Amino acid sequence: MATTQQKKSTQQRKSERRQFAQRLPKGPNGGVQLLLIQSVDHLGAQGDIIEVRPGYANNYLIPQGLATVATDHHVRMVEKHKAKLLEIERARLASYRELANTLSRQTITIEANANDEGHLYGSVGVPEIVAGLKELKFSVSADQVRVDGVFKELGIYNVKIQLHNEVSAEVKVFVTPTES
Repeated sequence: MATTQQKKSTQQRKSERRQFAQRLPKGPNGGVQLLLIQSVDHLGAQGDIIEVRPGYANNYLIPQGLATVATDHHVRMVEKHKAKLLEIERARLASYRELANTLSRQTITIEANANDEGHLYGSVGVPEIVAGLKELKFSVSADQVRVDGVFKELGIYNVKIQLHNEVSAEVKVFVTPTES
């Protein structure tokens, strides 16, 4: 059975949670108003004031450091630094475009076991493409590679690499038979 001291601490925790929830500013639609510290897909860009449900705010956005409470002070700070943020974003986009131009000129050769008709015994997919790009000293994650299915025949394929929402590149992938 819980002691009086434990009951008090439980009651104190509940009241603290209620106080914290009450401190979050309510939006016009009944949600919680937050200021995005970082851009979040399908939600908004850095510096936007958004309205989300309290659970999403308390359990994901605030603990992950993606958003903060939209106070007047925070809003003024973000407005003051918007020009700096835009400059940083432009620089990132320029570097992604540069990388996309470099990637577009690259070709990857992947060797695979195939029969005489050109059908592969296995398949070539995203992991092999990422490994091929790593050999060329490009750091690309598997979720950036856009492929419809896997390659099951020898040939030349165009693979899209999505570097940013606005920047992508196409890489030529040659699937060749292994040398015996």
